[in-house]
Amino acid sequence: MSTAVLIRERVRRRVPAWATEFAGFGVVGAIGYATDLIVFNLLSYLGEPGLLSDRPLTAKLISSAVALLVTYVGNKHWTWRDRPAERRHREIVLFVTFNIIGMGIALGSLGMSHYVLGFTSPLADNIAANIVGVSLGGLFRFWTYRTYVFKPAPAPA
Repeated sequence: MSTAVLIRERVRRRVPAWATEFAGFGVVGAIGYATDLIVFNLLSYLGEPGLLSDRPLTAKLISSAVALLVTYVGNKHWTWRDRPAERRHREIVLFVTFNIIGMGIALGSLGMSHYVLGFTSPLADNIAANIVGVSLGGLFRFWTYRTYVFKPAPAPA
């Protein structure tokens, strides 16, 4: 057995399963977050004026969709790689559904800040969408992915 496999097995015995899943989810989420942040800012602020500078919700919707693809691949093939994939279609439908809800959380945060509270600067839009919205959406996603999307194998009888 390789050293990496031995270390991974030792960690698995000592750390609760949800903690290692949360760490993997965090790494995948960080990559998805960076994707979301970069695409959002490119669409909103690159050029003069930005392609979607007058439509921040549209920019956020597109950036979230790109990040969705990145995080599905990461979570499926890394975070929850040991979970059975008997019904891939169901898994994808649930993943997209929960991501749409999570995206709605980020969009709601951005919309509240931008349109209701009147905070319209690039900094305010980024804080509302990419810190508050993504954090709240991320907690929701972790719970739903772990519970419904990448379900553990049934315990043997």
